[in-house]
Amino acid sequence: MVDKISFKRILLFSVSVILLISLDQLTKYLAVIYLKDNGSVVLIDGILELLYVENRGAAFGIMHGMGWLFVVLALLVSAAVIYIYVKMPRERKFLPLEVCMACIVAGAMGNIIDRIRNGFVVDFIYFSLIDFPVFNVADIYVTCSAIALIVLFLFIYKEDDINKIPLLGKKQG
Repeated sequence: MVDKISFKRILLFSVSVILLISLDQLTKYLAVIYLKDNGSVVLIDGILELLYVENRGAAFGIMHGMGWLFVVLALLVSAAVIYIYVKMPRERKFLPLEVCMACIVAGAMGNIIDRIRNGFVVDFIYFSLIDFPVFNVADIYVTCSAIALIVLFLFIYKEDDINKIPLLGKKQG
């Protein structure tokens, strides 16, 4: 049986993921309405633009046309993240990890929704200064979380902390 504290944390996680997905989907909806077939909108000349792109590949357009594979992989990653979230200890030091987990699931689900509904992912943020591939809010969730996870695991969490995290730590006992 799930105790009251765990239920609250799972509810908070679920609501957070839903809100993050909603923000991602809203921005993509607005991109379709205001950017599709209208060219780019320059926000900061020579640096940042909004530009509608239909991404049929993976992150940043690689592996074009393999959308079904990305749906399966995103579902597997999301399932693993949710499993870890549910099983990990409820200690304050793991709060940053929990936030990263919510963002990763939301980012994966946001792009899965697009792939299933459209057959492609709507991208619309373009850093023209460095000619960076066009991306979206879900991509920001996943990328920022990945960077945060690297920092957490390299500089914050110690071996004892990592051993407490299911699928990552050594089996105890």
